[in-house]
Amino acid sequence: MNSSPSTVTPVVKEQAPFLFLILFFLVQATVLTVFTVPFSLSLVWVAVGSYFLRMFGITAAYHRYFSHASFKTSRVFQFVLAWIGAMAMQKGPLWWAAHHRNHHKYSDTEKDIHSPSRKGFWYSHMFWFLRNDYNDYESKLIPDFYKYPELRILDRYHWIAPLSYAVLLYAIGGWGWLVYGYAVSTFFLGHATWTINSLSHVYGSVRFDSRDTSKNNLWLALLTMGEGWHNNHHYYCSSANQGFYWYEVDISYYILKVLSWFGIVWDLKKPPKKVLEEGLLRDREEKERKRNLEQNKPKVKVKNKVEILST
Repeated sequence: MNSSPSTVTPVVKEQAPFLFLILFFLVQATVLTVFTVPFSLSLVWVAVGSYFLRMFGITAAYHRYFSHASFKTSRVFQFVLAWIGAMAMQKGPLWWAAHHRNHHKYSDTEKDIHSPSRKGFWYSHMFWFLRNDYNDYESKLIPDFYKYPELRILDRYHWIAPLSYAVLLYAIGGWGWLVYGYAVSTFFLGHATWTINSLSHVYGSVRFDSRDTSKNNLWLALLTMGEGWHNNHHYYCSSANQGFYWYEVDISYYILKVLSWFGIVWDLKKPPKKVLEEGLLRDREEKERKRNLEQNKPKVKVKNKVEILST
């Protein structure tokens, strides 16, 4: 697999409104409340559980379901997925999906809303959504889900889900659960999710010619429950699994598969055979290329022991 070089401008080329920046960093700073709570391994597990619960809400719900309709479910569970995604504090499902569909349409062009190669690393990572330009979205971009009034209401009042979640955590475990399960977890959840906009277009390997800078990255896949197989995804974006092969870890897909056994979700889309065969062929070609490079590497002559000792 190829690793194509990327040139990333380490500055923000687009400016976000100053007041929004202040509010954003104040919210981010809530992670510092961790110093008000004595360290406890049990609280760490609360943070980890909260992280992965809401990461699933982003990866499986906001991304694979609402953005790409890669599987089907009932109207009730559709709302459950939307609610879990909204708990991640990344706005509403319709807003998220509409902008993400635009990202795929214009990936790594000037019209891409968060291309690191076009608009700078930090802008693509997190500053883009603070702009006034992206507060709204075009409903025509997401007609398949915009027709549901409950989703429109949740999308408009997207703050209700995370607020309710924070109250629930406090009711169960007090200040410690609120700090670790919400503040700490949300901080790492947000930045992990945003690496797919930034790092997944910078570091990793390229299997498919997706006509953009998307990369496959195992470490980001582990961090984001499977989203790190970004080059796979950009090549065939309607698949419910982004790890195309058994050795590409995709925890979100494993959970969806289990849910399908109980009829909660169904019709999980997968990449066609020709795409899988093309990927395997490209992997073999890349291995062969690396093998040839290794074999043709010029051998360096080393002085014998007598010469080395005499110097």
